Amino acid sequence: MRRIADLACAGVFLVSAPLAAQSFNAEAEARFNIGVSHIREGRYDMAIDAIKQAIRSDPKNPFFYKGLGTAYAAKLKWPEAIEAYRRALVLNPYYVDVKNDLGTALVLSGKRDEGKSEFLALFSDPTNPTPEITARNLGQAYLEEKNYGEAVNWFKTAMARAKNYSDPYLGAADAFLGMGRLEDVISTLEAGLKEIPDDLRINLTLGQAYFNAGRFSEARGRFEHVSRHDPSGPVGTRARELLRDFPK
Repeated sequence: MRRIADLACAGVFLVSAPLAAQSFNAEAEARFNIGVSHIREGRYDMAIDAIKQAIRSDPKNPFFYKGLGTAYAAKLKWPEAIEAYRRALVLNPYYVDVKNDLGTALVLSGKRDEGKSEFLALFSDPTNPTPEITARNLGQAYLEEKNYGEAVNWFKTAMARAKNYSDPYLGAADAFLGMGRLEDVISTLEAGLKEIPDDLRINLTLGQAYFNAGRFSEARGRFEHVSRHDPSGPVGTRARELLRDFPK
């Protein structure tokens, strides 16, 4: 079972908090905002150039370094991303969002133990505003390592912190699938759907699980629901593909 979310991640599988901007120097802020726009439009080289110009005008702004790290991460330039995130933390050691970003970059660069240590420290940090994201990141790191039991533990921790956060349900379903526990896949996704009934990714993935379990009428119902509610998006497109191949 491949989660539809994977199709939109461009190789970056861990969650980070959104970019933030803060007014210090008007010219620097303007250049930074241009860089953020380039990131959103996928123009990462232009983003890097714009944000570096902002940093030259205001070299002590940690938000700028976070943005620079994000642009480098989008290009899979992990050493440069790690350096930028660490610089942001030197300027503001309490910038906890960047600690999620740093852990992400370390894991994806191959420094998995170091990255997981960053996540563990951040999860225990009482100033962390999004411990559910940190727990999910740990779960995803263990999932990538095929340590399915530990992945499930962290995904469940994330669920306990935020019941309306869809990623942990999807991650735990992937981990249970890796263990060959299809009934646990289904029960996890059904629990997620009770909390977030309108989440199309959970609906689609549950439909795929029903299909794999031979529960074809329930699978069709999930696919049709997703298709109706996402007529032009990637999740709806995948649902329609599955419906076209559905057994008669």
